[in-house]
Amino acid sequence: MLFNSYSFLLAYLPVTLLGFFLLGRLGKGAGAAWLAACSLFFYAWWDYRYLALLLASICANYAAGSYIARRPGSPAGRRMLTVAVAVNLALLGYYKYADFFLSSANALLGTEWPILGIILPIGISFFTFTQIAFLADAYAGKVTEYRFIYYVLFVTYFPHLIAGPVLHHKEMMPQFDEDRNYRPEAANFAIGLTIFAIGLAKKVLIADSLADYAAPVFAPGADHPTLFAAWGGALAYTFQLYFDFSGYSDMAIGLSRLFGVRLPLNFNSPYKSRNITEFWRRWHMTLSRFLRDYLYIPLGGNRHGRFRRHLNLLATMVLGGLWHGAGWNFVIWGALHGGFLVVNHAWQDVCRRLPVRLPAGLGRALGVAVTFICVVFAWVYFRAPDLVTANTIIAGMFGQFGAALPEPIMSRLGPLKATFEQLGVGVSLGGGATFVETWAWVCVGALVAFLAPNTQEIMGRFEPALPEDGRHAQPVARRLAWQPRRRHALAVGLLFALGVLALSRPTEFLYFQF
Repeated sequence: MLFNSYSFLLAYLPVTLLGFFLLGRLGKGAGAAWLAACSLFFYAWWDYRYLALLLASICANYAAGSYIARRPGSPAGRRMLTVAVAVNLALLGYYKYADFFLSSANALLGTEWPILGIILPIGISFFTFTQIAFLADAYAGKVTEYRFIYYVLFVTYFPHLIAGPVLHHKEMMPQFDEDRNYRPEAANFAIGLTIFAIGLAKKVLIADSLADYAAPVFAPGADHPTLFAAWGGALAYTFQLYFDFSGYSDMAIGLSRLFGVRLPLNFNSPYKSRNITEFWRRWHMTLSRFLRDYLYIPLGGNRHGRFRRHLNLLATMVLGGLWHGAGWNFVIWGALHGGFLVVNHAWQDVCRRLPVRLPAGLGRALGVAVTFICVVFAWVYFRAPDLVTANTIIAGMFGQFGAALPEPIMSRLGPLKATFEQLGVGVSLGGGATFVETWAWVCVGALVAFLAPNTQEIMGRFEPALPEDGRHAQPVARRLAWQPRRRHALAVGLLFALGVLALSRPTEFLYFQF
């Protein structure tokens, strides 16, 4: 079930909220049980046959986690942790990577092993990683809550179940046990609905509009794109993914706030990052945290010298890329980001020894520009359906297939037309309207992503999400900050209405496929 659908907004959400607060009067257990049951229904709406898989995973991990939590740090606890994590990864590997490994083996070895045609259960990566984190926390002695219904709710909580964030047990369990969260509060509804409306607008008004201009460039078998077409398609997808994931993250935080529960921040204006390290502190923040805490640090982190640090970074990012999808394009995407991180760390080491520094403003602008360009190139492999398509688009972005402007645009350049022709820019027939629309939407996306305050800054005075490393987002200037006033309510109501009117063609969130 999509957040951006009439069935969710007009039926599922009101019924879930009403039942939660009515049953919450009978006790926290009843309210939590209702919300867990509604979350399971939310998951089963996609395909009820996979509900058994989710429930089996929950029961097995709860039993293993309870066993480990009673023996933290012990050899018996470690053995159970090893077995439980191995089973989780085996399950994820079967559903997500079996066909990938079979097809890769067939291509490399010339074999003809049959492809299994396995359908990937939606959200399996998120509920698997969430439960692995729970097992690790149990072994570390950080788990103090054992009630089964709270654990079911922790795993299935519908705002995060399908596309994150990746949750930590210690963040959520105390909130499910708070009496006040089972009573409706006007402040929570005002804050939650405002954040949801902003996220809905990002998704249906911006991201879905950009999708129409990215898809043709990435279509398998599409014509070789010229310079402007390749960059237009790559940038359209770059901002489509940005507003799609940002929109989902806002909607998840807003929905959760209706129930009095704050989710961890998962998205914080990543395209404003000055380097690739900062980018990964701002993009899919809970996944970055998981990879750091449960993969990079256990591999050794930066504790064994510079070479091992770089090797650990590469390994972490390649595995992070593979987590996003079973395909060589995701491996390359992860390897590119691993390489970017290695180069960034090496460059910072060099900069510390340089006797001169660029002016702060210029250095920041160059850092943001270089980081953004690197991210755009890597997104091509992330989005492309295969390596051939990705390599073709990259070649187009480097001008291998020439550069051309539509004739209606070229004819209006006046004196600049001769200059463009001298630079080798040709003329293409047709497509003038599409060209203009593509770049207009790219500009809209760029202006909002780079210049506008993000949702956490707008709502910063009301602490909409759990603080990042103990620090809340800094609120923007008072004139740009949201306040519980009539004019702000009218503005949010208009934004929500525009979002609802655009629901005639609901589309899935891009991170649903992971």
